[in-house]
Amino acid sequence: MSALVVTLEDTKLWLRVEHADEDALIESLITASQEIVEYILRFSLNDFEGDIPESIKHAIFFTVSKFYEERNEIDMNELKTVLKFLLSSYRKEIW
Repeated sequence: MSALVVTLEDTKLWLRVEHADEDALIESLITASQEIVEYILRFSLNDFEGDIPESIKHAIFFTVSKFYEERNEIDMNELKTVLKFLLSSYRKEIW
């Protein structure tokens, strides 16, 4: 997996979390979310040339927030559809 694109601090700002009680959980959600984004993109973010676009970072934040807020009730098909839309301009046809 690639080096993490978003920080714990930025993700907590996105989630509006001010305490450190769930830092380990949020860090694991960042890792899982980035893996999902890379799967949708069909390439590792390490392969990206230049700065990571904000839309890719937002896709990671969005995925983390879905996992954090909905936890056991997440609709993966809905998430996949939204991510494909957000990432369509960067998505490769094949791996």
